[in-house]
Amino acid sequence: MTVVALLSVAPVREGSMAGEVAKAVAALDGFDVRYETNPMGTVIEADSADELFAAAHAAHETVDGDRVSTVLKVDDKRTKTTTAAEKVDAVERELGHAARSDRE
Repeated sequence: MTVVALLSVAPVREGSMAGEVAKAVAALDGFDVRYETNPMGTVIEADSADELFAAAHAAHETVDGDRVSTVLKVDDKRTKTTTAAEKVDAVERELGHAARSDRE
């Protein structure tokens, strides 16, 4: 089984949150997960829901602040192993091109 999730962790405050977000992402390195960060969050893959939730919890706890906002969207496909890359590939096959624009 592969569990895929979108994780977003950030302190609730004004100004740059990059340093705290970087700490949350770095916390994932202590777990058996694969991840990729994008502008809206971090996609995480794990072989078990337990490992994924433990990694997300560590990322949440790592962020400093009086208030921390965490969003976790989980896809726990229990009958088939499907990676995040395979999910994107399937959409791109339907589109007939890369799932992104060439605009800057």
